[in-house]
Amino acid sequence: MTTAEINQQLNAGISAAIPAELTDLLARTLMAALFILAGLSKISGYEGNLAYMASVGVPGFLLPAVIALEVLGGAALVVGFQTRLVAILLALFSIASGVLFHLDLADQMQFIMLLKNLAMAGGLLAIANARPGAFTLDRKLGA
Repeated sequence: MTTAEINQQLNAGISAAIPAELTDLLARTLMAALFILAGLSKISGYEGNLAYMASVGVPGFLLPAVIALEVLGGAALVVGFQTRLVAILLALFSIASGVLFHLDLADQMQFIMLLKNLAMAGGLLAIANARPGAFTLDRKLGA
């Protein structure tokens, strides 16, 4: 059996076990969970987040917009509404927040947080590049 044949059989088995429509929904939901939970935690810890933003020179008036992007963008990602636009916005936000808040490469934890943000951006860009899945409002609305 050739490598190509083995690869084909593996892909067929994976596709049968987990249909692409479900992996799309799962990917969007897993990505969105991080943003939704982060946004909600910023509401409950509003003053602390204002102070953290100020400590790196980010104006506090941006916090409501950050919360809205994380919570509403995350929700839109789950239901697949304006998926491409939302995924790109969240990817850009992930890169920007990684650079602004986690660019201390000498601190291993901050470096890991930066890499997490960059990995999230990569996953979001892959989602932005995909066609609207079966379980999306985009597909239902013909977007």
